[in-house]
Amino acid sequence: MTTAVDQALNDYLSLHRSLGRKFVDHGTQLPQFVAYLDAAGASTVTTELALAWAIQPSGTLSSWWARRLAMVRGFARYLKALDPDTEIPPVEVLPYECRRVDPYLYSDADIAALMAAARALRSPLRAATYETLIGLIAATGMRSGEAVRIDRDDIDWDEGVITIWRSKFGKSRALPLHPTTLAALARYADVRDQFISRPKAPSFFVSTAGTRLNNEDDKTFRRLVREVGLKSPSGRAPRLHDLRHRFAVRTLVNWYRAGLDVEAHLPLLSTYLGHASPENTFWYLSAVPELLFLAAEHLEQQEEARS
Repeated sequence: MTTAVDQALNDYLSLHRSLGRKFVDHGTQLPQFVAYLDAAGASTVTTELALAWAIQPSGTLSSWWARRLAMVRGFARYLKALDPDTEIPPVEVLPYECRRVDPYLYSDADIAALMAAARALRSPLRAATYETLIGLIAATGMRSGEAVRIDRDDIDWDEGVITIWRSKFGKSRALPLHPTTLAALARYADVRDQFISRPKAPSFFVSTAGTRLNNEDDKTFRRLVREVGLKSPSGRAPRLHDLRHRFAVRTLVNWYRAGLDVEAHLPLLSTYLGHASPENTFWYLSAVPELLFLAAEHLEQQEEARS
């Protein structure tokens, strides 16, 4: 009875994934919704059934309900072109607003403290891994997920370039590295190879078992944050991903200090960070006092030059 809807869902997920979207939650939640339609004896999407499914289970956050309904809404828009009887749940029902989590903007001292705490880890390999991982993300602003997916062959030691393959939206990019960053990676590789002679994965960063690191929210990093005593004003624990915010902000601060045309250079930062356009980069540019001061000073200089 829902064979047509099942096929439409497979096509819908395949289409979006071909465009570079990972659709992890969609891939698990929407099949559950289609099964819910089947159990209800429905042949297509209705607003009533979509809402009834979205607010399950009753003990979860309303923001998760809204996200579940938003997934159905997107699928229903696609399905409507194939089945005119499809109902698209109105956006006014369980509205969801994506709220930006205020990042923790690490200072140089914070990063030094985290790397020192990493060096003190009991396992020499784990110590080297996390010290180098933190330093690499701080130096390049790459996504933490990109860092753990780096393979050994992705680093061109002669050219000093690291390639990030098929990251967000399927984009790949080559990142030139500072000589000190390249040297730190080489030191880590030497330590890694001393402890792991037969790795179980081609990854550059490895666990003590020789496998690829799990993910960006590894317990080890959270432990380091607690040991150093870092806390954001909101009380939320700083994330590894926040190093990316810090990189974006510091890059702009340095450009302003150097007297560069920041607006003209912003596309370069967007490309380096792997964004589709400069508009995406603005998400990372927190209005820290130093950045605001330098931007205002730059505007004043432009006004004086025109007068």
